[in-house]
Amino acid sequence: MGAANLGLGCGNPLVFGKIKEGDIVLDLGSGAGIDAILAAKKVGSKGKVIGVDMTEEMIEKAKENAQKQNITNVEFLLGEIENLPLDDNSIDTIVTNCVINLTPDKAKTFSEAYRVLKPGGKIYLSDIVLLEELSEAQRNDKDLLSGCVAGALLKDDYLNKIKNAGFKIRILYENKKISKEQYSGIALESLMVELTK
Repeated sequence: MGAANLGLGCGNPLVFGKIKEGDIVLDLGSGAGIDAILAAKKVGSKGKVIGVDMTEEMIEKAKENAQKQNITNVEFLLGEIENLPLDDNSIDTIVTNCVINLTPDKAKTFSEAYRVLKPGGKIYLSDIVLLEELSEAQRNDKDLLSGCVAGALLKDDYLNKIKNAGFKIRILYENKKISKEQYSGIALESLMVELTK
């Protein structure tokens, strides 16, 4: 687990995404830019992808990765996903891969995503949710923090925060095996959902 997990996320939301040519796509917590670059290839020259990440190091790495692949329709912005540096109703599709569980204010993150999405816009979200509460020791475990677990919410709480922001939810996929494969049996799952504004 630990550092090796940082770039992997918990499932690629683009696999399920219905990103179209010409779309304006936002990648929340874009990291090294892998999902944003894949999305940029799908939207083509008429479309655009914006990646937002809170660490300068990741923004630089993402820019380098895009440059190496000659991707010019992607932009990486330094910012927090609870306070997006974007206009209202400006985004067609949002992708986010195992990031929201790391944010301190998940309700604010979902309301910000709702704000920037165009009416009818969609989010393809992959994240870790808990099926039962963690112990105090687990919440403070640095491997579980970097492995996207310590900040995770109970599944119902997570889905309620999404509903309260105004989204319609469609569950695409639930991976319960990830608990044994990566997290020594902690009661959690990887959840993939499609949210519609």
